[in-house]
Amino acid sequence: MATYVILSRFSPEAFHDPKDFKKLAEEVSARIKSECPGVRWKASYATMGRFDVVDLVESDDPKQVSKAAMIIHAYGHSTTETLPATPWDEFLALL
Repeated sequence: MATYVILSRFSPEAFHDPKDFKKLAEEVSARIKSECPGVRWKASYATMGRFDVVDLVESDDPKQVSKAAMIIHAYGHSTTETLPATPWDEFLALL
């Protein structure tokens, strides 16, 4: 399976009270699970930099990853950036 990094930044319109974010995150997660069965979530991290969330996912279908990113983008009122990721050992073997 290929690994992808989905970087997300929240819009001010995403939620009005920080307590509402937990419900929004659960709704987005449930929608991705039902609509993108080919995407396997590996980890999610909240960050304090340019992006608010970093998600690590695996999939054999890049279209499913794109769909998951679009759900985050649309449903979560977020901007997203998706990057294919190559394990370091595999990258070094290419050199």
